[in-house]
Amino acid sequence: MDDVFAYIETNRQRFLDELFALIRQPSISATGEGVEACAAMVLAAMSDAGMQTRRFESEGHPFLYGEAQGAVGAPTILVYGHYDVQPADPLDQWLSPPFEPTVRDGKIYGRGAGDNKGQFFAQIKGIEAVAKTLGGMPVTVKVLLEGEEEVGSPHIARFIAQNKELLAADLVYCSDGHHNYGSRPEVLYGVRGLLYVEVTATGPNRDLHSGNFGGMADSPIERLCRLIPLLKDTDNRVLVPGFYDDVKALSAADAAALADLPFDASAAAENIGLEGLAGDPLASPLEKRLLQPTLNVNGFRGGYIGKGSKTIIPSQATMKMDFRLVDAQQPEKIYAMFKAFLEAEGFGDLEVTHHGMMTPWRTPVDHPAAEPVMRAVEKGFGEPPYRVPSLGGSLPLAAFTQLGAPIFLVPYAQDDEHNHSPNESMGVENYINGIRTMAALIGGKGERAGGRDR
Repeated sequence: MDDVFAYIETNRQRFLDELFALIRQPSISATGEGVEACAAMVLAAMSDAGMQTRRFESEGHPFLYGEAQGAVGAPTILVYGHYDVQPADPLDQWLSPPFEPTVRDGKIYGRGAGDNKGQFFAQIKGIEAVAKTLGGMPVTVKVLLEGEEEVGSPHIARFIAQNKELLAADLVYCSDGHHNYGSRPEVLYGVRGLLYVEVTATGPNRDLHSGNFGGMADSPIERLCRLIPLLKDTDNRVLVPGFYDDVKALSAADAAALADLPFDASAAAENIGLEGLAGDPLASPLEKRLLQPTLNVNGFRGGYIGKGSKTIIPSQATMKMDFRLVDAQQPEKIYAMFKAFLEAEGFGDLEVTHHGMMTPWRTPVDHPAAEPVMRAVEKGFGEPPYRVPSLGGSLPLAAFTQLGAPIFLVPYAQDDEHNHSPNESMGVENYINGIRTMAALIGGKGERAGGRDR
């Protein structure tokens, strides 16, 4: 890989300049601003890197596909990323204009710098470095980029289902997000899933005088308050029957990986202003954060909370909730359980609105396909990565489980990326190391195909 890494270093400034040009081009999926122009730029960049490219229309923004073919019978890597970005608001909190990339203290500031332009563009440049240095590809690399990740990826599952042959691969690789445990790189082996619901209780046909009707008319707020302790106990264990049926016990490999991660529970609690962390007292904080499912009440609205007093029994109350799911838990199944539970407990009259879902996915931390990924990240970043069993949050990568290949998430951005926030950034060296990592992964898989790493 010495010649490939030398090519990357020689072309360092050009790689940065090309990323800056991409960041200057807005691509806000929520509004559509600049998405078409950005898609054209990305297709051109993939073509310049030596890939055959295709554009696929969808009901939303287009999917972009590139392929660099390797030797017959060589492994195939499928890279996923997204070229859309979040809106830049609030503009007055940016220290430099969001679409004018600026380097300060070794970081590239701009909307999309880390989420996800800097990360998927590192993959494209890594492919270029290998192709131009070696005169060809030791493995086949496919790249799929979508333009709707920031609005929930509403069309990607169907696109994958309709294009399984095109997207067939031995390994699915994505770089998104940031380092969660300091500056050391990470390989993540899964993400938690998500089910989001809104529950509304309706009582009288109007707000009532609490003196005239108190004790006679039930309060919708109080009904929802009575529901919450039926849903979860004081250790945050969910009480919906069957909720844990598809949750696997912590494996020895998972336990070892968690034990290797630096996490100070006392410091974490202090950082968020709490005296201690809640949840199952028999589980470690990281197990609760990454590998256990949860139910969270996100918001509660109802009645009067203005200045002074207003003595009423409100006519309506609403709460919003999310379920974070793990292992084989399916959002549709959990939703049906939740609805059945409400009916059985006498809350069947509540109005439930389904606002969205994502399915969890896990690749076992001891999966053999992980080793070339771990080695590539170490070569790219210069130090061994943490082996992280899961991400606490959710991403649409579960859609790729349809392909039957192991999935790995390797964030390139630094821990203070500030994705979705003003002053989003990606470290210059993180970007360059990401290019090196992608090149090393291609080279490592090529060596394995050649029999040197079986």
